[in-house]
Amino acid sequence: MDTRTLDAADVPPSQPEEGTPWLTAGEQRLWRAHLEVAKLLDYQLGRELQPHNLAINDYEILVVLSEAPERRMRMTDLATATLQSKSRLSHQITRMETAGLVLRQECPGDRRGLYAHLTEQGWETMQKVAPDHVRSVRAHFIDRFTPEQLDAMYEALAPVAEHLRGLRGRG
Repeated sequence: MDTRTLDAADVPPSQPEEGTPWLTAGEQRLWRAHLEVAKLLDYQLGRELQPHNLAINDYEILVVLSEAPERRMRMTDLATATLQSKSRLSHQITRMETAGLVLRQECPGDRRGLYAHLTEQGWETMQKVAPDHVRSVRAHFIDRFTPEQLDAMYEALAPVAEHLRGLRGRG
């Protein structure tokens, strides 16, 4: 494994702090494999969206909006749902507006609030791209496991996701 991708925080200092619960070799192996898979999968899925002129974050926004009531969502809720800062999301929505995929709309009764709304072109793009994306997810992730391994991975990861959502205040 290429250790150049590790953070300095992953490497114990030369003078270990007393009481720090350092990772065992097996825990370290799992942690590093997780980091590598997450980065490589994100990279590969992003590459495969490029022919559709979409970045992985664009696709995620299209998915979230396509599943929202009336295909729209408050910008603050969309930022939370996509784990982006409001500022970063605003820049991304501007790019997606230019491409005709989304529109910003004012929230009735809230002068400061804005909705991101999936346009008809955005919906059509979503319908066109989704089959390719699902094939990619299947080829590069889902089909690499047995049904039993998928169940075990879900059981292992769901509590971690729940814990982290709780820390964000999303329970």
